[in-house]
Amino acid sequence: MQAPQQDPQSAGSAAPFVISRTFDAPRDLVWKAFIEPERLDRWWGPKGFPVATSKMDLRPGGTYHYAMSVPGGGLMWGKFVYREIVAPERIVFINGFSDETGGTTRHPMIPEWPLEVLSVFTFTEHGGRTTFTLHWTPINATAEECAMFDSAQDGMTAGWSGTLEQLEAHLAEA
Repeated sequence: MQAPQQDPQSAGSAAPFVISRTFDAPRDLVWKAFIEPERLDRWWGPKGFPVATSKMDLRPGGTYHYAMSVPGGGLMWGKFVYREIVAPERIVFINGFSDETGGTTRHPMIPEWPLEVLSVFTFTEHGGRTTFTLHWTPINATAEECAMFDSAQDGMTAGWSGTLEQLEAHLAEA
């Protein structure tokens, strides 16, 4: 498995964020939870921010454009732009916030957040169990954005842990 590399365009440098979780599910099922929008929409996002609407075009250059319902009302939009899809082993994409039309926007609550984060998702199977690993690295980021990313590592761990708990529950239902 090759490690993701930071794009050289970044003005700053940030420590990659890495988190893994092993699921008691075959890789094919875990893979489908990421590539089938009707499955992804059931568990994606932080706890309390369910996907309200989405559209997926799963191919290099394609997108997953979605809106999450925000507690208290409103929507928060996000977008993946797929770079590489190697079934059922790896998905590489640029992750960021967006507007309703799919344009790139700043994080609605943290304006210093990087506009683009390189996301590398890997899936490995061992004895019918699947380990999902996420590598996140800011790209095309300023020094200030990289510093924000570095300072947010604990919060990302908490957020991703909740998201992966939702995935685990989804897989148990499947």
